[in-house]
Amino acid sequence: MKFRTSLRYRVTFAFTLLGAFVSLTLAVFLYRETVSMEQRLVAETLATEVGDYLERYARDPDSRGPSSTVMRSYLIDNGDSAGVPAPLLALAPGLHRLQLDGNHYFAEVVERANRRIVVLYNDVQIRRREHQYRVFLASGVLIMTVLSAALGYWLAGRVVSPVGELARRVRRLVPGDTQIKLAEQFSRDEVGVLAKNFDDYQVRLNAFIEREQAFTADVSHELRTPLAVVEGAAEVLQEDERLEEDQRRRVRRIMRAVQEMAETTAALLELARERVTGDAPSGCNVAAVLREVVDNHRSILHRKQVEVIIDVMANPELPVDCALLRIVVGNLIRNAFSYTREGRVTIVLDETGIRVIDTGVGIADYQLDDIFKPFYSDQGGEGIGLSLVKRICLRYGWRLEVSSELGAGTCFSLLFLSESV
Repeated sequence: MKFRTSLRYRVTFAFTLLGAFVSLTLAVFLYRETVSMEQRLVAETLATEVGDYLERYARDPDSRGPSSTVMRSYLIDNGDSAGVPAPLLALAPGLHRLQLDGNHYFAEVVERANRRIVVLYNDVQIRRREHQYRVFLASGVLIMTVLSAALGYWLAGRVVSPVGELARRVRRLVPGDTQIKLAEQFSRDEVGVLAKNFDDYQVRLNAFIEREQAFTADVSHELRTPLAVVEGAAEVLQEDERLEEDQRRRVRRIMRAVQEMAETTAALLELARERVTGDAPSGCNVAAVLREVVDNHRSILHRKQVEVIIDVMANPELPVDCALLRIVVGNLIRNAFSYTREGRVTIVLDETGIRVIDTGVGIADYQLDDIFKPFYSDQGGEGIGLSLVKRICLRYGWRLEVSSELGAGTCFSLLFLSESV
């Protein structure tokens, strides 16, 4: 059984159960002992009355047996049972509890020298006291349970407060900050040990962050330089008037590939860093990015009978990095163009987001959860496109939905949250 509530309430619940169990056990023990003692007292009283009556009867046969408002007696002398109720004749010597004429009695039976005396004691008062005693014990159990819960809640607050304070301090930690030492602010108990472990983890985390920052800086330098060289060479080739149209088309594809690689590199580097502070990017026009991406990827539809329909119903601007938005939209449109052999690709932009609907090969149901995994492809490739799209969506709080029918087409929906628009 797993508890999904706070530690304080779990400690309170444990105290409540313990208080209820102890008080209930004590109440049951007291009740049993009280009833047993009461029965022994009644038995001793009746035995004394019977003994006294037998002594008086031996001296004077006309002596009357014990009698009062709660007690009456019957004598069976040499088998003479006149006036004795039938249920009393079958009783063995000793103490009994029985019901007679609608009333409850204790019955003490004694046999001596062919004489049997039965003394009845009406226990209506005893039963009333037992009922009152049960109510008293039940009230005590309830009060003890409530007091245990209150005490447990207060004590849990005192015990758990250092853990809560440690959680609040850990929540305020910033990656890369090495000035805050948690262990110095707590006593040397279990919480202090936990704080010391957090300090050690901070040291390892900061060392990892430094290595990651150094690596991303190296990657940024080592990749951007050759990409700039390739892009510059492509621009020079494109201006060469001796190139034929097919050659110019290939050069333009090279330039687009270089630009996409540069954007992907920048996106990976940006996602690798955790932004703690900084101003939000300026507004990015979604319609302009959409049209640009569609134009850059039309070459994929070369020699395909595919109609592209762009329906711009709104012109939203998002406070996001345009390069990251371009990567998201580019991956969705590139996939739609690549997997549609004939038919149409419909792209709808409204205030809520972008929908890319194609009449391509579709995606099997069992693959829908896998297409966002890194390096997954049902076509044998190894790409990170949709995985990267998913990471960017998580960064900005967007929602990406996909529905597909194998052989009929696919619909990707990129939904912007209202606060992002």
